[in-house]
Amino acid sequence: MRFRQVHLDFHTSEAIKPIGDRFNKKQFQDMLRLGHVDSITVFSKCHHGWAYHPTEANEIHPGLTFDLLGAQIEAAHEIGVKTPVYLSAGLDEKLARRHPEWLIRDKDDATNWVKGFMEPGYHQFCLNSPYLDILLAQIREVLTRYEADGLFLDIVGVRSCYCHTCVESVRREGKDPRDEAAMRKLWERTYANYTAKVKETVEALKPGLPIFHNNGHIARGRRDQAYMNTHLELESLPTGGWGYDHFPLSARYAQTLGLDFLGMTGKFHTSWGEFGGYKHPNALRYETALSIANGARCSIGDQLHPNGLMDEATYALIGEAYREVESKEAWCVNTANVADVALLSLEAAGVHPKAGAPERKPRSDAGAARMLLEGKVLFDVIDMEQDLTDYKAVILPDYVAVTDELRTKLEAFLQQGGKILATGWSGLDPEGERFAIDFGARYAGPNPYRPDYFRPMFKPGSLGEASFIFYGEGQKLELEGGTELGKREDPYFNRDVFTFCSHQHTPNSHTYGGPGMVESASGIYIAWNVFDDYATKGSLILKETVLHALNRLLPDKTLRTSLPAQGVVTLQEQQEERRLVNHLLYASPVRRGDGIEVIEDIVPLRNVEVTIRTDKEVKQVYLAPQMTPLAYRVENRAVSYTVPVLDCHQMVVIEYN
Repeated sequence: MRFRQVHLDFHTSEAIKPIGDRFNKKQFQDMLRLGHVDSITVFSKCHHGWAYHPTEANEIHPGLTFDLLGAQIEAAHEIGVKTPVYLSAGLDEKLARRHPEWLIRDKDDATNWVKGFMEPGYHQFCLNSPYLDILLAQIREVLTRYEADGLFLDIVGVRSCYCHTCVESVRREGKDPRDEAAMRKLWERTYANYTAKVKETVEALKPGLPIFHNNGHIARGRRDQAYMNTHLELESLPTGGWGYDHFPLSARYAQTLGLDFLGMTGKFHTSWGEFGGYKHPNALRYETALSIANGARCSIGDQLHPNGLMDEATYALIGEAYREVESKEAWCVNTANVADVALLSLEAAGVHPKAGAPERKPRSDAGAARMLLEGKVLFDVIDMEQDLTDYKAVILPDYVAVTDELRTKLEAFLQQGGKILATGWSGLDPEGERFAIDFGARYAGPNPYRPDYFRPMFKPGSLGEASFIFYGEGQKLELEGGTELGKREDPYFNRDVFTFCSHQHTPNSHTYGGPGMVESASGIYIAWNVFDDYATKGSLILKETVLHALNRLLPDKTLRTSLPAQGVVTLQEQQEERRLVNHLLYASPVRRGDGIEVIEDIVPLRNVEVTIRTDKEVKQVYLAPQMTPLAYRVENRAVSYTVPVLDCHQMVVIEYN
């Protein structure tokens, strides 16, 4: 998989004519060189349904008079640039107007994307309909006629659908379409059948060709779906609604799956389909560096103008980022993430059955990942299938029910010396009656007060001695052999129409409400949904409480650094090269407009201190790609060094014997 990719959108309406009339082979190649691009995804079929090449399986765009796809592939291959080919699989607006009976429908028989006749947009196809055969024919034609270097199929996944085909499929099985469980099994089979048919089609023509099915998100806990791809492309445009927290969370899971993967951002100020929108070059420098720091390759989204002329400003912008990536690639291939902590993804584990409605989707994963990044804790995001052997601690965030299967796995982990950090509902059995892991406390039910107060029995980082408001739902405990690290204090009463005080919540009555944080030989339990709370409120005390717990559980943690909270640090190992690569990044996204996160200024940091514990016999330390030797010292199985300047991204390479 190439490191410096561009995803060249070309969703072009039939109302625009002509198209591609300004395409020029040399100009196309010049822009790829300017952008330091080594792979570009080009279009066979767009969301509007048109083909950009002569076709018998589809219809060529009415404004196109030549083979644009073929010309792009020829131009790119001539200068050594790969060309995966894109087909819109889930959308085909041209065909939607002709075969509305093949569209996905909800329970009310409405289409599931654009519902109003006067509302512009697309309609999504059901892959359980005859449309699948048309799509497969389009794939077969492209692979037969063109030297595609991969296949990118967009807008697909397990979809809820009550179209007449799906309803009749379930009824033929003797089941009731009103039974959602029966329907869900059908939807799962529909997607699995689609990916299997695509693979069968591809393997018959070009065995081993890379295939990716894009759903906009790699579902944690669905390894079966992940492995339907040959590689992963993590769509994560920070300014497009994903934010800067999304990619590290997705990447820390993706790297555990053993598949090559890339991080896909965009050149746009906002998101896909924005013509004339450009982000600051520093943003792309940071976003591409964040990808390679997390073991990924890079992809930057662009949209070709209907006239086919590549935008010089865009490729100058991309080139500033990819010039740096190109110089760093040697230290970013065949890497494995070094992690002390495994964050068991709530998306993978599911919400505790006693914690609320099954469709509830707390943001505990995001809150936990943000804390770990800010706390400079090396971590993986894992699912229920992950081997725990190599981790020092496992985090169960907020709502994880400990089933018999999970308890067996955690008990084996504890026996090997591992520790557990659990919060809120996590650690309880599925019935929500008792702890499945011994945290040195007895569970006494949900706390009736919300919000309430936490009084730590330790100094919480830079904060002073106080009772701190915790907004998240809490659980009541009774100490039973554990060590109390902090206590709960109740408010005078819950706020309601007859009993309220001041503008927000009721003040602290200083009445002891039982332990709020306890420690045992198994680990530490915090009695609130602190990660969900942090994702929502971002209160510093939440992070300081969790980091205090992790510092107790990880006295010999692998990495310590003076890098500030907004900095990101990872440690990747290239075992074949016998080296560790420490990535340090620093930028401060700011919010502008309606929730858009923007990076503009990057302030260099100086004299960043790092200490890494390792049993390796260190033979040299240097800055990459500068190849500048770095002074270091080794003491008590730890190598320490100071990075003189950190300008956006710096790699420190630790070679060992």
